[in-house]
Amino acid sequence: MNHPLVFITGASSGIGQALALRFHRAGYRLALVARRTAEIEAWAGAAGIGAGSHEIYRADVAVAERIIAAGQDCIARQGLPDVVIANAGISVGMDTAERDDIEMMARTFATNNIGMAATFQPFVNAMARRRSGTLVGISSVAGIRGLPGHGAYCASKAAVISYCESLRGEMRPHGVRVVTLLPGYIDTPLTRPNRYRMPFLMPASDFADRAFRAIGAGLSYQVIPWQMGVVATLLRMAPNALLDRLLAGRPRKRRQTDLLP
Repeated sequence: MNHPLVFITGASSGIGQALALRFHRAGYRLALVARRTAEIEAWAGAAGIGAGSHEIYRADVAVAERIIAAGQDCIARQGLPDVVIANAGISVGMDTAERDDIEMMARTFATNNIGMAATFQPFVNAMARRRSGTLVGISSVAGIRGLPGHGAYCASKAAVISYCESLRGEMRPHGVRVVTLLPGYIDTPLTRPNRYRMPFLMPASDFADRAFRAIGAGLSYQVIPWQMGVVATLLRMAPNALLDRLLAGRPRKRRQTDLLP
């Protein structure tokens, strides 16, 4: 109980798994959340993460009641976390002309946005009373400007940026930090189906190292890697006409039907 505690959603693969390993190596106890708990258990055993240093919670962040219950269970079993990382998210292409993709957009928002707020909800008041803690929202460089075929994902990640900015202002008087991280292209199962070039593609372990440092420093906003920070700045500055020309003909993100076997 003397070791700090980190609560991570989406911990069964990709960025969440890499962050869990990085925090474990730094001496943190782990509260790991995912729908696929068997995969986390198998991974933890293979990584040498002992039973006494982690707990696993089954929850789908798209169902607010379940992720809130997981947070409450974490407090009861392990105590109030020092760091909470709302990492779970989905990334699927959409075509507004397709009726089914409207449902996909709703599911994306339920996971990436409502799920993030629900992840933080059990911890906010307790951290404020303690006057310490860090809430970390994982956004994306894709939240800077809208990309063709990425309407649901880009909109959800833009909302993450604004939501975390609002929450940061709310929590600052109580000594609680809010950190917004914007990954560029990270080599994970989420990005591997992409059918377009991914500049500055970074291994998940490298992202976790840099994210760990940014969280420890209490940075309010960080793009990782830094090269994508330059790209993000240019995207913000680009006039619409120029951006439209640059993106013309760019391959679109795969829709759910494209990903089915």
